[in-house]
Amino acid sequence: MPITDFLEKNARLHPNEIALVEVNPANQPDKNLSWHEYSLIEATAGEKYRREITWKEFDVAANRFANLLLTRGVKKGDKVAILMMNCIDWLPIYFGILKSGAIAVPMNFRFSAEEIEYCSDLADVSVLVFGPEFTERLNSILPKLEIKHYFFVGNDKPAFADSYEEMIGYCSSGAPAVEIDDEDDGAIYFSSGTTGFPKAILHRHKALVTSCQVEQKHHSQGREDVFLCIPPLYHTGAKMHWFGSLLSGSKAVILKGIKPEWILQTVSDEKATIVWLLVPWAQDILDAIERGEINLSDYHLSQWRLMHIGAQPVPPSLIKRWKEVFPNHEYDTNYGLSESIGPGAVHLGVENIHKVGAIGVPGYKWEVKIITDEGNEAKQGEVGELCLKGDGVMKCYYKNPEATREVLTPDGWLYTGDMAKQDEEGFIYLVDRKKDVIITGGENIYPVQIEDFLRANDKISDVGVIGLPDERLGEITAAIIQLKEGATATVEEMDAYCAALPRYKRPKKIIFAEIPRNATGKIQKNALRERYGASRLVEAETTK
Repeated sequence: MPITDFLEKNARLHPNEIALVEVNPANQPDKNLSWHEYSLIEATAGEKYRREITWKEFDVAANRFANLLLTRGVKKGDKVAILMMNCIDWLPIYFGILKSGAIAVPMNFRFSAEEIEYCSDLADVSVLVFGPEFTERLNSILPKLEIKHYFFVGNDKPAFADSYEEMIGYCSSGAPAVEIDDEDDGAIYFSSGTTGFPKAILHRHKALVTSCQVEQKHHSQGREDVFLCIPPLYHTGAKMHWFGSLLSGSKAVILKGIKPEWILQTVSDEKATIVWLLVPWAQDILDAIERGEINLSDYHLSQWRLMHIGAQPVPPSLIKRWKEVFPNHEYDTNYGLSESIGPGAVHLGVENIHKVGAIGVPGYKWEVKIITDEGNEAKQGEVGELCLKGDGVMKCYYKNPEATREVLTPDGWLYTGDMAKQDEEGFIYLVDRKKDVIITGGENIYPVQIEDFLRANDKISDVGVIGLPDERLGEITAAIIQLKEGATATVEEMDAYCAALPRYKRPKKIIFAEIPRNATGKIQKNALRERYGASRLVEAETTK
């Protein structure tokens, strides 16, 4: 049973009920902002707006787009990419791709032109659906792209694209006659690797269905629930949490912006019952309340039953603060990665709040084990690499068999690159990362990209980028820079140089120091982390 059947069932059983709502309290955020930087955007008077669609309208829009793709020669297994900011059209487009038998390829809206080109080529994208924020980037690489068809969603359509809204109006509203099996390929998601460029993660339809079942099992979404979706829909976390609403046939609200008052006002106005937050967003809400900037009596929040957090380690002190302000909220956290179709492979469970700090126990339909460096299953309290197995595990890294073999065993175990340990009750705690990755405000930053950029500076001899502890974001990026002999530079000069990077990749701290390397020439990142108080950072974050 493919995931598209759930949409068709909701359209049949609840045709006139609201499926999706879009709320935009401000101007469209800058395309280079990371999630936690949205809060810097100020609302402009009179520009808040709200759109909604029913389950029937959702399904019809998906059918029309699927049929449009078929008229353009799209065949089963072709790749159709989505490069759009969050909006009410995003999910119907995604499901239209799936209904056509094509493979949906969501792209990070912060991708540079170079990354768009690279990922389009890597995933063999033949059709691209994009919004107005990306016209300039696409124009700069258009001759290099091997994309056959472009569909534009929004105003000011460029000459090289067709209008999505206009074109679907000519297409049938009936479901296309395309058979989809659980073993068919369904989606490609991108996850940057230590080589600096994204890898393409290929998932079958059964993985998408699994994520629906896991999410609904963990959080008990019912017909009356309303899910508030804030993170980008290209990310597996946001979409797979919404999949619980899809399975239960309940309403979801897409909020564009994360200022604390916007979140609370939307929860109040839309009667949201479930809200997924990132650590900095939860901290911002609590801080605004403590500073007296927000009066909870101004909002209707009694229906809000569940607040859950994911995408980064969660400080127990934060949840203690939250429960003091919102004592009636259930709390949960989930662990997952794009290779395991997002959240839910490990989850705490709302009944286990006494274990805050742990990521939890194996999720519904998931198997988990911890493997030591010697290849043995870890004993209680022993640190090893966290491994996952289940129908949500990726099929492969598309067109990268070597990278696939490094993390996926023939019998289906996925090696996550996260180091963990298990206590006497079976609860799993993250300790560190095996892979060279920094998670800041829920975003993965891969140091090699920043290091390669900085090494192009004539004054720099060597550089190492690590994560340093941060109260709000969990980690911030720090660049340890070793200057060439006789060269001088200032922090301000390096900051100005890094302005050419996308905002979310710019180092937040510059340190001038010598870079330690081992006998084989590799940067000793552990030594740098030890030097600057960032060793076993994940463990430190989840015990404070």
